[in-house]
Amino acid sequence: MIRKKKIQNQTSIWIATDDLQVKPQITFYTKLNSILEKIGFGTQIRKLCEQYYSGKTNCRPPIDPEIYFKMLIIGFFENLRSERAIASRCADSFSIRAFLGYTLTESTPEHSTLSVIRQRLPRSIYSQVFSIILKELKNNGLVKGKNLALDTSIIEANASLLVLQNRMTEESYSEYIKKLAQEAGVNSQR
Repeated sequence: MIRKKKIQNQTSIWIATDDLQVKPQITFYTKLNSILEKIGFGTQIRKLCEQYYSGKTNCRPPIDPEIYFKMLIIGFFENLRSERAIASRCADSFSIRAFLGYTLTESTPEHSTLSVIRQRLPRSIYSQVFSIILKELKNNGLVKGKNLALDTSIIEANASLLVLQNRMTEESYSEYIKKLAQEAGVNSQR
């Protein structure tokens, strides 16, 4: 006679996060992070976005624009079609959490937060930010004008923002951002 497995209630276990043997496995993000740190990416991005963030002190603190743009980079490189998918991937991956600077116990930004920031920033900021990223990727040898493969997605790697396109969908970066905005019901004509 086949019996259904009896589900046991597990008692609570405490494991120090320092004892976990978790190391980032996606070396591209590790290399990209070191390049972005070397050029002071966070400082540059915060300076670009400063005027679009409220100076109010009675609301919850906003997500750092550096984290927001890193999440968009992840969405583009991993061919994620929505802010919800980006947020989910960032919460799920140890490598991506390390890239974003989040520990195992910290919550990563939710998709609704990404939508708020996207609505806040004009298109010109996106172009400036991704020009900075592409220039540094090219200067540091992470993009050589050939095919770049990450997790089975092949992306045409060219250091020009005008010709950057996803090989799977043949979609440009600006089309990708517009599609995210349309799916969220936002007018992206700023």
